[in-house]
Amino acid sequence: MFTERLAMLPVELAAFNPAWPFENNVNWSSLPATYRERLSQTALSCPATWPTLNASTYLDFTRNGNRARYETPYMQRRRMLNAFALATLLLQQDQYFDSIIDGIMLLCEETGWQLPAHNTYVRDTPCQALPDPDRPVIDLFAAETGAQLALLFYLFGDRFDRVSPLISARIKSELQKRIIEPYLSEHFWWMGNGDEPMCNWTPWCTQNILLVAFLTPQTEATRKAVITKAAYSLDCFLKDYGQDGACEEGILYYRHAGLCLFNALNILAQVAPKAFKPLWQEEKIRNIAEFAAHMHVTEDCYFNFADSAAKAGFCGAREHLFGKATGSAFLADFALANWQKDPNPDLPDEINLFYRLQTAFTLANTPTEKSIKPQIPDHFYESIGLLTARDDQFSLAVKAGDNGDSHNHNDVGSFTLYKNGKPFLIDIGVETYTAKTFSVRRYEIWTMQSGYHNLPSFEGIDQQDGESFGASDIKVSLGENITSMSMEIAAAYPPQAGVKSYCRTLRFTKNRSIEIQDRYEGAKKATLSLLFSTKPTLAADRIILKDLGEILVEGAEAPTLETIPIDDPRLRLSWPTVLYRLLLPLKNGTLRLTINE
Repeated sequence: MFTERLAMLPVELAAFNPAWPFENNVNWSSLPATYRERLSQTALSCPATWPTLNASTYLDFTRNGNRARYETPYMQRRRMLNAFALATLLLQQDQYFDSIIDGIMLLCEETGWQLPAHNTYVRDTPCQALPDPDRPVIDLFAAETGAQLALLFYLFGDRFDRVSPLISARIKSELQKRIIEPYLSEHFWWMGNGDEPMCNWTPWCTQNILLVAFLTPQTEATRKAVITKAAYSLDCFLKDYGQDGACEEGILYYRHAGLCLFNALNILAQVAPKAFKPLWQEEKIRNIAEFAAHMHVTEDCYFNFADSAAKAGFCGAREHLFGKATGSAFLADFALANWQKDPNPDLPDEINLFYRLQTAFTLANTPTEKSIKPQIPDHFYESIGLLTARDDQFSLAVKAGDNGDSHNHNDVGSFTLYKNGKPFLIDIGVETYTAKTFSVRRYEIWTMQSGYHNLPSFEGIDQQDGESFGASDIKVSLGENITSMSMEIAAAYPPQAGVKSYCRTLRFTKNRSIEIQDRYEGAKKATLSLLFSTKPTLAADRIILKDLGEILVEGAEAPTLETIPIDDPRLRLSWPTVLYRLLLPLKNGTLRLTINE
């Protein structure tokens, strides 16, 4: 898609204006007073001293798998630098200008911009203990750091020169050495190689490389070389998406995949409009854009699978602009309505300065009247086997697919249910990342296992990871009054589970009931797990969730209720201190759950 457009590149590329799609820079006084106050207060509340980055904390990852001790101050440096830059733009004063210079020099002095967990040159190989300054690695956050420094140069270059021309010279030198030269001379796995699977890394890194190339002085030849390589990478990324645009990595990584594709195309369409602007009209691009709306439940809650969290943040400027660019009023209106509910619309935790500036540009040029969220229709993403359906009270998601996804959890056949925006049956999500999360021991982590999803186990045997372990015989019917889905999930389990057949059928009769029926044949006893964030009360034939409703149960033996303490900080963003797993042994070959409205 992208590579074939290279033949239409102009002789001379146009300039890139980060205020796209608006011709003029933001009028900071036109921003809402509360927004301006938040930007000002964030800068005022920054620590008096910059966080320290030590070699010993970098070594943590290879020594003991801990990522947080290095990543926390690493990210804090970049957030502080953003805060000082935005406050300087807002106030048009120099009280934070020395702090901006300090932050820039600190970043330039870092031995490596890549995170310890990404410090490798070959995919899925052990990380080096420390960064090599003579051979930079471009990972997600090296590229993010490059884009941050490039944008600071773009915004303040003339003012830097009035202090000392060595500031801009240092930025340009580090970007050339750490980003442009290795990008054009090395092959990092995320750049794409034939049929090799890609993931969110590809557009995430590519977007930021393009920002470096077009926000700093580069030769025409260099910029065209960057575009050529970027186009190939974006095609490698798109090849792994179905025409329906589903993100198999889940809603969290949509924001690092689909939305980074948006800004990569945003840049390309500006600098070479004849070549790339027509791609906004591609159906696949529009479908990728709309994924966020179909995953939404309420406020900052989403249907989560893979490594996504149930609370995945509000939509913002990027989703809104992506909708406008692709001609999707559905997404543009949805994103705006959701963004207007965000209590933190200024993105205080975001380390990408471009996103924060793009947000301010967009907000300053967006009508202030409240937008109404459009009705979201039932939808089936065939490429990953994901169904979403809604009525006036319930929001339901059902996952078929296979266990070979990027950021996979073994969850074939699982479902998630909300009632009036409150979690009814849940997908727990993932704990704080460690070295184990992306290792051969990934499925030793409890949150990755099918037994901690709304799925059956067979005398303790759970689903297996891998593309060959998936659902079959998937049937979906989308109707105005009834939406249904059925699938065979026996093949998601290893042979030792002894599963001959496990057919799951879900029938959603709108504004009436949801029925889940499981039919099982096999050599071992089956036990269904159900996950709750509200403690269930058990009666003879039903499960009672206070203030939410009941689940009528047919075909189960006496259940067992387990409590799951939640102390992981990442899980605590979505859930209370205790979750609940209910184990329902199947009495015979059929189990039926009915949830009435």
